[in-house]
Amino acid sequence: MSDTNALDALIQSLRRLPGVGVKSASRMAFHLLQHDRDGARALARSLEEATQRIRHCAMCHTFTEAEVCSTCLDARRDHSKLCVVETPADQSAVERTAAFRGLYFVLMGKLSPLDGIGPKEIGLQKLFDRATDGTVREVILATNFTAEGEATAHVIGEGLRLRGLQVTRLARGVPAGSELEYVDLGTIAHAMVDRR
Repeated sequence: MSDTNALDALIQSLRRLPGVGVKSASRMAFHLLQHDRDGARALARSLEEATQRIRHCAMCHTFTEAEVCSTCLDARRDHSKLCVVETPADQSAVERTAAFRGLYFVLMGKLSPLDGIGPKEIGLQKLFDRATDGTVREVILATNFTAEGEATAHVIGEGLRLRGLQVTRLARGVPAGSELEYVDLGTIAHAMVDRR
């Protein structure tokens, strides 16, 4: 492989990151190669280690190195409340507010029939099994306020209500069309407190 091919491969790899186009990927590649080769090697090692060691929690489906994550194992948390989020980043945003002390279920996506993502792909049966384990009393739907997030919340809500569970949704304090990962923590905290 020539130097140009290796550089092109690095740029194309960096473009896989969300929001990174050709110019940004090129800037990153040139910076790492010109100014921070140690950082580039550390980044490569960290990525390799993460892809080998990190997996999904057997209970909530978030990222963890253990079979069950520390949140699910925490006896101090309220096991009667289950918050459903789309991604680990959304879970992290809710956690940072310190407004919720229950457990989570991470869908790792949202329903999007046009993209071939249906109930099976986001683990709805696993969620329904978890929510009806006899311990959970309330399921809080904290999917994003996008069209797909709303549709996902609707499908989950209907399925859980049929199973006799109390289902609440984050209050509309979170702006429509936003993603939790990018919403300020105060707004998320108020939305969690005022959920309905």
